[in-house]
Amino acid sequence: MKIIYIATGAANMYCGSCMHDNALAAGMQAAGEDVTMFPLYTPMRLDERSVGERRIFYGGIKAYLLQKYPRPFFGRDLLLRLAGSQAILRLMPRFDIGSAVDPVANAQLTVSMLNGENGNQRELLDEFVGWVKTHYKPDLIHITNALIIGVARQFKRELNIPITCGLHGEDIFLEGLPQPFQDEALAIIRERAADVDRFLAISGYYGGMFSKWVGLDPSKIDVVYPGIALDDYRSLTPDPAPRPPTIGFLARFVPEKGLHLLVDAFLSLARSGEFPNLRLVAGGYFSRAYKTYMDGIRKKIQASGFEDRVELLGTLERADKLNFFRRIDVFSVPAPYREPKGISILESLAAGVPVVQPDHGAYPEWVNATQGGLLFQPDNVADLAEKLAALLRDAQLRRRLAQQGRAAAFEKFSAEKMSESTLAVMRTLKARSDFIKSGS
Repeated sequence: MKIIYIATGAANMYCGSCMHDNALAAGMQAAGEDVTMFPLYTPMRLDERSVGERRIFYGGIKAYLLQKYPRPFFGRDLLLRLAGSQAILRLMPRFDIGSAVDPVANAQLTVSMLNGENGNQRELLDEFVGWVKTHYKPDLIHITNALIIGVARQFKRELNIPITCGLHGEDIFLEGLPQPFQDEALAIIRERAADVDRFLAISGYYGGMFSKWVGLDPSKIDVVYPGIALDDYRSLTPDPAPRPPTIGFLARFVPEKGLHLLVDAFLSLARSGEFPNLRLVAGGYFSRAYKTYMDGIRKKIQASGFEDRVELLGTLERADKLNFFRRIDVFSVPAPYREPKGISILESLAAGVPVVQPDHGAYPEWVNATQGGLLFQPDNVADLAEKLAALLRDAQLRRRLAQQGRAAAFEKFSAEKMSESTLAVMRTLKARSDFIKSGS
């Protein structure tokens, strides 16, 4: 099959969705399919080899300006040409723009983008559809998530091919939209779901939750578990150097990922004296938009007297991330948010590090599928601390969960497995489409 994969960049941030998209596109290519991945808005920042095209469609700066200045004025064309420059777009990952986002303007842009051919970014859609139609003539188009479902209708009209759409984390963005934009966005997604042949949910939890919330037909949803590129993990072994017991965290430094909860649990365990020299190592992307949040965490750590036992590492490149997993004993991202995927959890399991996760979202699916960790009551710091303690004090349990989790991660959550399941859905759609077109 010739497949066009439409992803979205996240500027200067490593994000689980970008990692998922790149791993899936690479996996389908390795399976022998002709897959071309186009990032929209900005380039994708990845800690592994990118398989995406360098050309960026729907450039984020130009999309914003088309929304802000929908009507002609003197100099507008020149401004838009500059904003659409590929060279400028490739510079975007160098800048932190998170704190500069106006919620209302962002919501208006989201609704306009969802409206596709009826939105202010119509010329960007025309350019994209025309390019694909002229240069690629694909058999199928895959859209990474429902936030860009607005592109589907025009592709369907112009190419008359099957379209699939992923579902993996749109809710946290949509819930952040102010009213009435949130309701408007949900209504548009519900209406434009008719333009998509199949939805591919990243977990059973998320497929069920999102279909009920938005009003999607659950019979159009397949569950395809996420997968990660495992080559670097096959030979990964714990650091043999002597070290104190260590808890790890790897996610964005934002409230919904729960670093504050893990810090509270760590401080409780450190004060107990049961685990001498216990350490906490946390890596993740930090945006100035969450400076107040992180300042509060740092002040709490400083006031505790355990500042020398906590490392806040920031963003980790690939080699640093692999080394991070080698030097921790247990891993936790105690997210208050009902996470639909949790890619770092799968990475920890693949590295042979057991996890402690809240009993909500997709986490129970991952823990039950891998038998690689323990679940705690969401938002319950005392229960989180107790589950961490259970692993830290029992080396045999830790080893057993680590071995089970690692084996299951390789068996059930590889990029190859994810690609195989995705292609099974796509091949069925293509066969059906070919049958209909043949008139047989």
